[in-house]
Amino acid sequence: MEARNLRVSDAEREHVGELLQKAVGQGMLSLGEFTERMDTALAAKTRGELNSVLTDLPGITLISDYDPPAYPNAGQPMYQGQPYPAPTYKPQPHQPPPVHSSPPYRAPVGAPVVGAYGAANAAVIRGRMATVTRNGAWIVPPAVVVDTRMSSVTIDFTRAVMQTQVVNISIDDYASSISLIVPEEATVDMNGVEAVGGSASNKVRSGPQMGPLHLVVHGKVRFGSVTAKHPFGITIRKMFGS
Repeated sequence: MEARNLRVSDAEREHVGELLQKAVGQGMLSLGEFTERMDTALAAKTRGELNSVLTDLPGITLISDYDPPAYPNAGQPMYQGQPYPAPTYKPQPHQPPPVHSSPPYRAPVGAPVVGAYGAANAAVIRGRMATVTRNGAWIVPPAVVVDTRMSSVTIDFTRAVMQTQVVNISIDDYASSISLIVPEEATVDMNGVEAVGGSASNKVRSGPQMGPLHLVVHGKVRFGSVTAKHPFGITIRKMFGS
């Protein structure tokens, strides 16, 4: 089977999405072209279909036409007219197996330090072309890190259990929709959010911390959106003045 007909994974689709985002940042694609090509990339099933959105972009190396060298003779494998070198094995002295440990979490590039608590106590919310929801009576630490790509994210604080009054939220996002739902008495500070080809909207009170919850949101949103708002019922009551 030719390589262009091989099926693609979500990781490959995500990688192509990042290449398209870089192309927009370099002025090679308009936002309309980016949206159209992203739709094609997300629906692609084979490498040929996925690579079709990159063929006219300079500096992109495609792998769909790559085929490994064939073995012309099963009895004597050849490569460029010469036999393949025989595999060599050199015994190594016995060594104890290495001890693997998880690397420490690193905050997104450009994100400020999360208060005095640092990232060690942060709740990390990740999504890759996924729907991610945090709601109900979930425990909220002093810091929340949102690391998402092309996802739909809802973080509901209305029934959450707070450990501190102030919660720092650090965002590193590409092309996602992020909703922060807060109770009526909460306040939100979104002055630290940088939106690149996207939007950051605060539909709740933004003054100094007064109620039981104050969110401080910072980070970068690229071609996506982040919105702080009240639950639907509270919004309706405010519309009718009740």
